[in-house]
Amino acid sequence: MDAATARWLVGPAAATELAAAATEPDPGSLAAAERLRRRLPPERASVVSAQLALRRRARAKFGDRAERMFFTADGLEQATRPRVAAWRAARLRSSGVRAVVDLGCGLGADALACLDAGLAVAAVEADEVTAILAGANLGIEVEVGDAVELLPPPDPATAVFCDPARRTSSARSWRVEDLSPPWSFVESLLAERIACVKLGPGLPHALIPDGVAATWVSDGGDLVELSLWSGDWTPGRSAVLLPAGQVLADAGKPAAPAGFARPEAGAVLYEPDPAVIRAGLVDGLAATLDAVRLQPGLAYLIAVDYRPTPFATAFEVLDVLDAGEKTLRAWVRREGIGTLEIKKRGVDVDPAVLRRRLKPSGRASATLLLSPTVDGVRALVVRRLPPLAGE
Repeated sequence: MDAATARWLVGPAAATELAAAATEPDPGSLAAAERLRRRLPPERASVVSAQLALRRRARAKFGDRAERMFFTADGLEQATRPRVAAWRAARLRSSGVRAVVDLGCGLGADALACLDAGLAVAAVEADEVTAILAGANLGIEVEVGDAVELLPPPDPATAVFCDPARRTSSARSWRVEDLSPPWSFVESLLAERIACVKLGPGLPHALIPDGVAATWVSDGGDLVELSLWSGDWTPGRSAVLLPAGQVLADAGKPAAPAGFARPEAGAVLYEPDPAVIRAGLVDGLAATLDAVRLQPGLAYLIAVDYRPTPFATAFEVLDVLDAGEKTLRAWVRREGIGTLEIKKRGVDVDPAVLRRRLKPSGRASATLLLSPTVDGVRALVVRRLPPLAGE
């Protein structure tokens, strides 16, 4: 799509066509596409069809709002989840920020959340087509240009938000060398401005600048991003769990609890949320649960007593089996297991392949956790324990 077509797409003529095509009895069908081509030139008919398909896909992320938004395939894939964007906007607002400059705004998902939170927004986007669509989504003019060149002067009530592009010409990249704006610009933002920078959650800890708050965000159990914050936020590492917004922060980097546990029936096993793991807060969580690691370097924790926590999924250990395939197949047959969930950590096993080889067949269901232990690799038969009330 070129800029002229994008301007047409967000204009009144296309709005009429989009509305008419959306009410077709068979939207997305070849017949509907053919009827559209009778009314429009081929390029515009194709753009309308593609936009309707993208809006249908976008409903999973944006709900009913998707019907009023404009998308590209890449932009929809990269757009921040609305719940995460709303959390970030609320955090900015609560810090005293009153305006946000969004550098590299994409289709505007983060800027839209800031507007919803009552913040003033100025947006910059390098790609002209994306900027046109973002402007329609936001109802404001999006400036087209280079984020580095268009950075405004500092303002104590204005934060800079930056989501650097992470794509090379061939594939998605998580190397800081491939970021645009460049990593040096990101570092200068965090050193000199009230800023929030959204990054991939796999960024090595060694690259995180001193003096910033590093926050790993999990949404519904999915680890979605790392954000770095400079300004009125306490430096350090934390994990945030959405939708409830629980926060686990580092507490002076506590030492790992002494010893490692031998799993036994009746014990409680905790699997920390991925944000907790990536933030390096497993040992801090273990201290609050009176738990120890199942194995050095492994993010499974074992405890005697159950303490409900939002920061980990808890299981009761029902049995401990040898992890050999012959033993497990005999157990599945003996127990009549037909529905089998297999989880693993620290072992080179494909759960889907192993499940097929174990040939579950029966009415019972079970969960197996495969893990190294002090006695070697074991298969733990477990059942989930109830989470905190309201979780």
